[in-house]
Amino acid sequence: MQKTFRSSIISGIAVGIAGWGYLAYKDIVGAVLFSFGLLTVVNYKLKLYTGTAGFVALRDEAGRSRWMKAIGELLFILFANVLGCMLVALLSRCSPLSLGESAQAILEGRLALGPVRAGLLAIGCGFIMTTVVTFAREGKPLALLFGVPLFINCGFPHCLADAFYYMTVPFSYTSAHFADVAILYPCLVVGNFIGCNLYRFICPAK
Repeated sequence: MQKTFRSSIISGIAVGIAGWGYLAYKDIVGAVLFSFGLLTVVNYKLKLYTGTAGFVALRDEAGRSRWMKAIGELLFILFANVLGCMLVALLSRCSPLSLGESAQAILEGRLALGPVRAGLLAIGCGFIMTTVVTFAREGKPLALLFGVPLFINCGFPHCLADAFYYMTVPFSYTSAHFADVAILYPCLVVGNFIGCNLYRFICPAK
């Protein structure tokens, strides 16, 4: 448990730094730089919510459902991931770059979409994440350099990237929209989970 917690925090830090790079550029260069986060997670075999959701065991060896345990494991990883993102978000406030303004623009866009539409779009990100992680596990990490910029440019929300963005936004804005974010964020988490498991839901292994 302690090992998973530490691994998940480092994973969140990697995603936060990747998000920092994206906010600094906000173009295709920034989208490619964001790949640093997932490359780090895969190379060091770290625990990331969206890199684990599509692979966590949903049944035990006897074929019995272990959904509740799997969800508990994923929420534990997500919690530690968010803590890692928070550490980087706090550090980002020391930066002379206008990261907060860029992050606020992203949050405003998510809120304009609304929780349902944003959650549906998050499915696309989850699908891409499981796909590229599968490629990377098979020794084909180049897929990460395509998949990450793809979900960013498609506007598919990634719940950990968004966690970093939201915590980078000026406090005055987030506090004023806290209730809206509290409804929006779980929808992204669920949407990512569904997308990460589309392969298993649609084409279950026999």
